[in-house]
Amino acid sequence: MPDERRQSILSIIDKYGEISLSELSSLFPDVSSMTIRRDLSELEARGSIIRTRGGALSVRKINASLPLHHVGEENEYSLRARENIVQKQIIAKKALPFVQKGRSIYFDAGSTIMELAEMVPNDNMTIITNGINVAQALVSNSNINVMIPAGTVNRNTLSVSGSDSFNFIDKINIDLAFMSASAFSAEAGFSVSNINEAELKRKVISRAKKVIMLLDNSKIGKDLLFTLADISDIHVLITDSPLPDELQKLADDFGVTVI
Repeated sequence: MPDERRQSILSIIDKYGEISLSELSSLFPDVSSMTIRRDLSELEARGSIIRTRGGALSVRKINASLPLHHVGEENEYSLRARENIVQKQIIAKKALPFVQKGRSIYFDAGSTIMELAEMVPNDNMTIITNGINVAQALVSNSNINVMIPAGTVNRNTLSVSGSDSFNFIDKINIDLAFMSASAFSAEAGFSVSNINEAELKRKVISRAKKVIMLLDNSKIGKDLLFTLADISDIHVLITDSPLPDELQKLADDFGVTVI
């Protein structure tokens, strides 16, 4: 029965923390790989696992490895990764055509950027990222040169920031920057709750020739403590639904393409 098989798959993933599709196929030889993919999609929809390129991660294991949530910090990554999954996938698919081989590209940290990293083709390009999990997803592509700056790791966002990362960004040239934020409003622009991450994002944007902001609609119309960019600082805004009229007019006024 499908439910019994899915429970068995979940038990295996929870036991080992991570497993590949090929390993699951060998454990369940009586069903097709497409069936197993559907099982994984159903388990992800329930919030029990996180899909990866060619496999899955145990949410239970991730939660067990992370510290308790601290007041004032963003939500733990594993919780945010399970929110608005469909919307994030829509945004990532819209962003994918902007990824160009032969370019120097920056991938910000964040669960929406992670969705994009899972879709990137194995073409010759250099991708710099401060997202630890984003880098891990990208290194499976043999033709992509992956770089990550030094710095301090934020356990809640799985990102690196701090003075060492600022110095690293100062020394590189960025053709395309795919960025994220935790909130966006007309008054505060794009904002986050961590000052070090805001400063790093600001530094990247200042170094990039083209800035593409990825933002799901749950973050629109909200403010957080530290502004990382104004609408005038970006070139493309990719979201999953139309902007409120006020924000769309603001984007139009500054020549920002909204997708």
